[in-house]
Amino acid sequence: MIVSVMTLISRVLGLVRDVVTANVLGAGAMADVFLMVNRIPNFLRRLFAEGAFSQAFVPVLSEVKAKHGDDAVRELMAKASGTLGLIVTGVTLLGMIGSPVLMALFGMGWFEAYLSGEPEGEKYLQASVLLKITFPYLWFITFVALSGAILNTYNKFAVAAFSPVFLNIAMIGAAIYLTPYFDDASSALAWGVFLGGLLQFLFQLPFLAKAGLLVRPRWAWQDEHVTRIRKLMLPALFGVSVSQINLLLDAIIASFLMTGSVAWLYYSDRLLEFPLGMFGIAIATVILPSLSRQFATDNHQEFKRTLDWSISIICLLGLPSMAGLIVLAEPILLTVFAHGKFTAFDASQSSLSLIAYASGLVPLMLIKVLAPAFYARQDIKTPVRIGIIAMVANMVFNLMLAPFISYVGLALATAMSGGLNAWLLYHGLVKREIYQCGTATLWLIAKAVLAATLMAAVLWWVSPAISQWQQMAFSAKAQQLTLLVVIAAPAYFALLWLFGVRINQLKRQTIAETKS
Repeated sequence: MIVSVMTLISRVLGLVRDVVTANVLGAGAMADVFLMVNRIPNFLRRLFAEGAFSQAFVPVLSEVKAKHGDDAVRELMAKASGTLGLIVTGVTLLGMIGSPVLMALFGMGWFEAYLSGEPEGEKYLQASVLLKITFPYLWFITFVALSGAILNTYNKFAVAAFSPVFLNIAMIGAAIYLTPYFDDASSALAWGVFLGGLLQFLFQLPFLAKAGLLVRPRWAWQDEHVTRIRKLMLPALFGVSVSQINLLLDAIIASFLMTGSVAWLYYSDRLLEFPLGMFGIAIATVILPSLSRQFATDNHQEFKRTLDWSISIICLLGLPSMAGLIVLAEPILLTVFAHGKFTAFDASQSSLSLIAYASGLVPLMLIKVLAPAFYARQDIKTPVRIGIIAMVANMVFNLMLAPFISYVGLALATAMSGGLNAWLLYHGLVKREIYQCGTATLWLIAKAVLAATLMAAVLWWVSPAISQWQQMAFSAKAQQLTLLVVIAAPAYFALLWLFGVRINQLKRQTIAETKS
């Protein structure tokens, strides 16, 4: 609940940030450029920071804390921060110097246009300059993720969950106050990303100091625990960040498509990230230290119960979120983004990719809780192998669908590969006799599917036609959308209650896990 509430605050501000961004950039060339240069350091962030490193670091850290105490934790943090910090510093400097090369790689379509002397080539030139500004975000956020992992292990979840708020504030401030001082809004927003990373980094330092965990970094490449983290981290560079790699590959292909494709995919993905972050990532953040501790102490029964609880919560919250996004895709986009330079046409186009993305929301959320079951056991190879299979499948789906349904095919391919990834992870757990859904959990999921389907039918029935949404003023659209949410949420939980689902049953599971 703590992580979800803090994440909710961050996501709401993130939504405000995206509204402001859509207003000043629209969905044209400037938007494509900024969203691309923002995506590259964010992609690397998932690899170096929140993704591979966290998943490799937390299990080792939990084991060290359980077996050797706080002094050993401080020593490990000093060595891990010094080793990772030097590597990330080098990567950051290379990224800033080699930004034209990176943009030629990730924006192949723009680079090709630049070589041919076409107007689209201006995107490549602008993006190469802006990437030098946004790339240091990788350095800041790596240390933010490191300190967040430490604090989470000590059950101090609020600090790490709240820190993204500062990125949103910085970008909103840049869009409002810095835009007048630049020739185009994308440059102002790029500096907003830089400032946001700096603020997040500075925010966590006092909390580390208060907990007695602020230590001097030391290089320790050959240290026993650092070596274990390295061995776990290297394969996880692919495994844990498959969804991000897929999104980046989507962006590369989208650079060959019509202007606006990158922006339409981005804004639909941002709405998908709202429930994914609030529920999927929040639950995954909390359960990884618990699973790691349970495995380290050979508490296999509690390990299975934690997974059962996580999957139940994911399905109970993810299924209505998925149904709501599919039914209300265009009304949400019209209400939230269709202002300033972001037109009703952009909302309509973006709604198609949102529907495609949303169809894979629950599998993408399940990946967040199934993969940690392997990481907690310090088994990185299995999810990596599965992740590579899913990534290859995503590219095959892209090539199959994009020629026929353009950018919508890219979103649908992401959903399909996410479903494949989730299924293979679950099958791997069953095959190794680590975990299998019980009958009670399967019945709970079936009831949630039925309740979400009926809720979606009610929403579709009472929602005005799209032509009416397009004619409404912003206040009327906001009121109508709020009314639909007020109808949908109680209807869903009332249906669950009628089907015999009692939330206090899950609460008892949570209390038992907390006491253990």
